[in-house]
Amino acid sequence: MNFPDTSAESATGAPVCSAKGCRADAVWVLAWNNPKLHTPERRKTWLACDEHREHLSSFLDVRGFLKDVVTLAEWESSAADR
Repeated sequence: MNFPDTSAESATGAPVCSAKGCRADAVWVLAWNNPKLHTPERRKTWLACDEHREHLSSFLDVRGFLKDVVTLAEWESSAADR
């Protein structure tokens, strides 16, 4: 199974989409949690470009893992507030 790459950055240092092989700038943050492995409040993240947001969201949602989808700007803003 091909899992997303969650550590990629573009040449400019900007985050890129987690979809395998995609090098597009990330626009979305998909917050998820595997209840068999993680405490309820823990959130792991995948990043997505506009093209892959639906595919990655569906992958997580069908497994019951998807908790939230927000723009990268919203995610970064809320992280700065914490």
